[in-house]
Amino acid sequence: MPSANQTPPTLRSAVLTEIAALWKLAWPILIGQLANTGMAVADVVMAGHASAQDLAGVGLGVSIWNIIVITLIGMMMSVNPVVAHHVGAREFDLVPHVVRQALWKALGVGSLAFLLANASTLVFDLLALEPLVDNVARNFVHITSFALPAFTCYRVLYGYSASLNQTKPIMAIALGALVLNIVVNWLLVFGNAGMPQLGGLGCAWSTLACVWFNLGGLLWWMHRSPAYRSTWPFGVFEAPHREKVHSLIRLGLPIGVTFFAETSAFSLIALLVARFGSTQIAAHQIALNFTSLVFMVPLSMGMALLTRVGHSLGAGDPAAARFRAWVGVGAALAYAMVSAVAMAWFNTQIATLYTSDTAVVSAAATLLLLAAAFQLSDATQVVTSCAIRGYKVTRAPMVVQLTAFWVFALPLGCTLGLAPAWLPWHPAEPMQAQGFWIALAVGLSVAAVGLTILLRIVSRDHLPAITRLKVA
Repeated sequence: MPSANQTPPTLRSAVLTEIAALWKLAWPILIGQLANTGMAVADVVMAGHASAQDLAGVGLGVSIWNIIVITLIGMMMSVNPVVAHHVGAREFDLVPHVVRQALWKALGVGSLAFLLANASTLVFDLLALEPLVDNVARNFVHITSFALPAFTCYRVLYGYSASLNQTKPIMAIALGALVLNIVVNWLLVFGNAGMPQLGGLGCAWSTLACVWFNLGGLLWWMHRSPAYRSTWPFGVFEAPHREKVHSLIRLGLPIGVTFFAETSAFSLIALLVARFGSTQIAAHQIALNFTSLVFMVPLSMGMALLTRVGHSLGAGDPAAARFRAWVGVGAALAYAMVSAVAMAWFNTQIATLYTSDTAVVSAAATLLLLAAAFQLSDATQVVTSCAIRGYKVTRAPMVVQLTAFWVFALPLGCTLGLAPAWLPWHPAEPMQAQGFWIALAVGLSVAAVGLTILLRIVSRDHLPAITRLKVA
């Protein structure tokens, strides 16, 4: 007989089967996400080897870009659970209408984001930036803003494709965009092959080209693949339906705010530490860039988990949805343990890959140690939040994330990092970027605990009454 500590073979088999199914859906998303993040890595590495000022300017520009783009990703994610529920319920005829209305929403939101991005450059007027840093940062945002309407439409088609279990096209197109990004950066950042030498601004033109490439590539793939024929959204023209667009906005806006809460906490640090010089900005950007790369694994698992949970709920099986949710959380935690150890062990070597500036390497290596400390919390909060969205619950996670990052992380970060004299308590000297990253660890821990509790409540409440009594 098995001992009390052994997992029953049937449960072990079910867990392994679910992990395999989750990974089958997640790994193409992961490759695509790594390719997208690889473009940011290429931008930072090439800008860093152009000059510290180019790196700092690109870092500031990317900070604004990330806040806007990641918020848009959240807002466009409303299509994911809706399509996943229809697919799980075998209601394929309802999917095209959802996608068409989501694209109308994307055009409106993307156009508004274009205006907001250009207006956001006014924040640089408040910072005492070096002239070259200011020029690169400001123009980076202006150039990349023209990609935002294409980006929102691409994210709708991305969510539609993922909800149909078609994740390999996303991977292939993202890899193509990565190659394009590296080539355009090589040509424009350094002025190779007779092209103008634009420094950090070459990264902006590369980003613009890659976003439009992603949209065109996915449309081309969808048109040629039979996997999309039963739900093809472009067979007829359909004007925007106010009620449907509004329902998608109501579902997506809390997700967008949730994404904004987290990414703004990371990206605003670059603006807040700008007063301490290019070294601190560059070190923060390196640490943020690498942790974003590592973060792609739990994020991809979370996006796959959203689809898995949505399919189960659409099929009328809340018990399977709950089981899938917690298996996904456990798998993400196992990965986070490995990434935390690796990041702490190789922190200096990682920083050296980005720049040869010894001062920047030293500062970035310290930040990477702090990043290693919050790997478990970061993985937990992203996977649990995605699982909760699979239940079409979006407002409660928003409240948790806003509390974690805007009530805990940012105020604590300003206290430790800036040490304002008017506070009753503050460090004797500003801890600069290190203080902010310590605060991020606190904020992510608060988010992880809150979202884990919320997932337990939501998943239990969707069970039949008699089952809820057994799991209470």
